[in-house]
Amino acid sequence: MPDIVLSVLKYLFLSLIFLFLWRAVRVMYLEIGGPRTVRSVARSPAAPTLKPGKAPDRLAVTAHDGSKPRTFSLDEELLIGRATKCRVVITDPYASQVHARIFRRDGTYYIEDMGSTNGTYLNRKKVTSATPVARGDRARIGKTELEFRR
Repeated sequence: MPDIVLSVLKYLFLSLIFLFLWRAVRVMYLEIGGPRTVRSVARSPAAPTLKPGKAPDRLAVTAHDGSKPRTFSLDEELLIGRATKCRVVITDPYASQVHARIFRRDGTYYIEDMGSTNGTYLNRKKVTSATPVARGDRARIGKTELEFRR
């Protein structure tokens, strides 16, 4: 092989190694750093409003192993993750220590991702900011399913 091809392959391989190391350090930093600062929920006219009586008051958590769902009553704030300080402790390997939180503001419940590595999904859409939830909505953290019930 010509020397130029070998040089290009060598630099391509080195760049892939550096990319892998950068991603590994970033994931460790996000895990060690804990939850991000809490953003306030801005009231905008575009935000959907929930009808009275449609707000959930219970959360059913189905583990990724298919065991019987656990239910939790929704209070002012509910932390979800692998850490023992979380009220809803899940053993999903794809969940962060403090993965998400559910909180109440002005009579409406919201779900918010706390800067997790793998993200939080509500009705198959990625949660990028505090998002209102209603009865019947389904959230997913890794392989763990969360259902908002009445």
